[in-house]
Amino acid sequence: MSITVTFIDPRGKAVETVAENGENMLRAGQAAGLPLEGTCEGQMACSTCHVIVAAEWFDRLPPASEEEEDMLDFAAGARRTSRLSCQIELTEQMDGLTVTVPANSSDARKM
Repeated sequence: MSITVTFIDPRGKAVETVAENGENMLRAGQAAGLPLEGTCEGQMACSTCHVIVAAEWFDRLPPASEEEEDMLDFAAGARRTSRLSCQIELTEQMDGLTVTVPANSSDARKM
């Protein structure tokens, strides 16, 4: 089953993308052209894939690990509903999920 995820880009534009069950949110966002760097390639050694999960979705996601919480301390503009997109495996229950890519994100791949 395909999962629809809506990313709100740093300029406020909604970018809807379709991902497969089990796909990593970071990879889905990158495939949609969003500025999610993912410098450490999912090893939780950076916070360049930081997203802000819509409040109504936050408690429906599996909780962040202690390591992820620690890394979010380094994310620019982190909020209560912040997550590292590399740590979210998309499931059927997440169909319709909305996340925001913070305005202060940067993508070194495009420099």
